[in-house]
Amino acid sequence: METVSLSSHTHESSSSKRKVIAVVGGGLVGSLNACFFAKRGFDVAVFESREDIRQAKVVRGRSINLALSHRGRQALKHVGMEDKIVSKGIPMHARMIHNTNGKRSPIPYGKKGQYILSVDRANLNKELLAEADTFPNTTLNFNHKLHDWSPKTGAMTFIGPDGQRKELQADLIVGCDGAFSAVRKQFLRQSRFNYSQTYIPHGYMELTMPPKDGDFAMEPNYLHIWPRNTFMMIALPNLDRTFTCTLFMPFEDFEKIRSGDEVIRFFQQYFPDSIPLIGVEALKQDFFRLPAQAMVSVKCSPYHLFDKCVLMGDAAHAVVPFYGQGMNAGFEDCLVINEIMDQLDENIAAVLQEYTRVRVPDDHAIADLAMYNYVEMRAHVNSKYFLFRKYLDNILHVIMPKTIVPLYTMVTFTRTRYHEAVNRWHWQDKVITRGLWVCGVVSAAGGMYVLVRNSHKLPSISAEHLWTRILALKRFLKCSCK
Repeated sequence: METVSLSSHTHESSSSKRKVIAVVGGGLVGSLNACFFAKRGFDVAVFESREDIRQAKVVRGRSINLALSHRGRQALKHVGMEDKIVSKGIPMHARMIHNTNGKRSPIPYGKKGQYILSVDRANLNKELLAEADTFPNTTLNFNHKLHDWSPKTGAMTFIGPDGQRKELQADLIVGCDGAFSAVRKQFLRQSRFNYSQTYIPHGYMELTMPPKDGDFAMEPNYLHIWPRNTFMMIALPNLDRTFTCTLFMPFEDFEKIRSGDEVIRFFQQYFPDSIPLIGVEALKQDFFRLPAQAMVSVKCSPYHLFDKCVLMGDAAHAVVPFYGQGMNAGFEDCLVINEIMDQLDENIAAVLQEYTRVRVPDDHAIADLAMYNYVEMRAHVNSKYFLFRKYLDNILHVIMPKTIVPLYTMVTFTRTRYHEAVNRWHWQDKVITRGLWVCGVVSAAGGMYVLVRNSHKLPSISAEHLWTRILALKRFLKCSCK
């Protein structure tokens, strides 16, 4: 059995009694957290169960493109990484809605100049690991699987690449090891720890849209959406001028498609404009290359255990990917705990309690919003009333920028706390809806007044004829709302 050496500065750290922070998980949140803690002067040891992604020939794991927005950028900025990452992202200023008839309609995300960035998950992870590796008080340990840890003493045991057990004594354990966290298993053994996970009945499948004549096959500065009510496809641009297309659909619908010809018939019916862009043969092959993958939403509380451990990122709050906030929320976790460290002078016991108090309601709120946004993306964007409300909200925001702020703007382009954004959204929705009702009632009353006042000038109309007109108007309104 070995004791893990943190760095070449081990002797110095023991003499000055610097706290040892063990970060379990070398993914996006884990590697960013390592940068934050190392910057504060702690001795940081990162343990990742997989191989070093920077040397891996094949990158395993999820590959859904990431949408980087304000919260994530603020966290990256704090460790000096924002400009480097933004330079390798592609701005997306709006959603581009694709109808079955080939018509395309943009829906801007916010005001002019506001955009989200399409970034490559693997490249971002490599950059963050490389940055963490620059700190002399940080060690990166790959192919190390967490075997056990003590929530009272901070003693940790890992199984290394050679199969031998390695031990570490940590002052703080930071669990950033994803939705199926090994760190979180200790939490489940404790009293009064709440935990739930929900698999949605929809899966996802990725397809690639290659470049056309050396350039993007579609406009690159949009998040392209094919909304089809119960399912949808999206496409995000990549630096190599490809698009990653992701089909989100109920598993039972995936299972109905069993041959290449059935794939083409399905796409001809629902995504006809994408077939020549992806390619018939590529569609037939890619569709069956991997089965549809599941999506899980995880909620738990509290996020800390005694003064020895804290959960962050997907280990604390895995969310479905429909608000583009999973990574951004995880990065904001790093920023929030860093801010609390400043406020409470690095008193770890007090910091962890405050972190749970502040962060749990926000992360639960974004988990619920992500679920809601799937319905919005695949169904509501087809609604004329939804589009009308989007434009109305944006107009009111321009007129009253401090009073009316669209939900998407609060979530994506500010650091308004998630749960406060939801509460404000509900209040705004009530106010605007009531305002529309008042306008409707006033307009109807005014119309009736004008009609009654000028009734002697109107030609006489039989009750039967008037009823026929009303029914015709009703049918027209019903058709126009579809």
